[in-house]
Amino acid sequence: MKCTLAELRNKEIINIKTGTRLGYVDDIEFDTEDSMVKSFIVYGRARLFGFLGREDDIIITCDDIAIVGVDTVLVSIDDAELAKRHSNNLKTLLK
Repeated sequence: MKCTLAELRNKEIINIKTGTRLGYVDDIEFDTEDSMVKSFIVYGRARLFGFLGREDDIIITCDDIAIVGVDTVLVSIDDAELAKRHSNNLKTLLK
């Protein structure tokens, strides 16, 4: 199935391991050398209308994607792995 970024942004991401709704696809990360999509990014929610910043972004690698459907993207990832990625992303940003 082919899908444009505009169509992808309207798909909700749901974790099938926990049943939680993670949000909508806000951005994608791809490798320019091999032209492959590496991950989907869900931006963190604004805290207090943005005055207190945002929550951490959720990075979902292509290995975690179970299926891309018509309306949703189903992913299979543990909450502990999501938390680990958040801390690694924060460390990368602070460097």
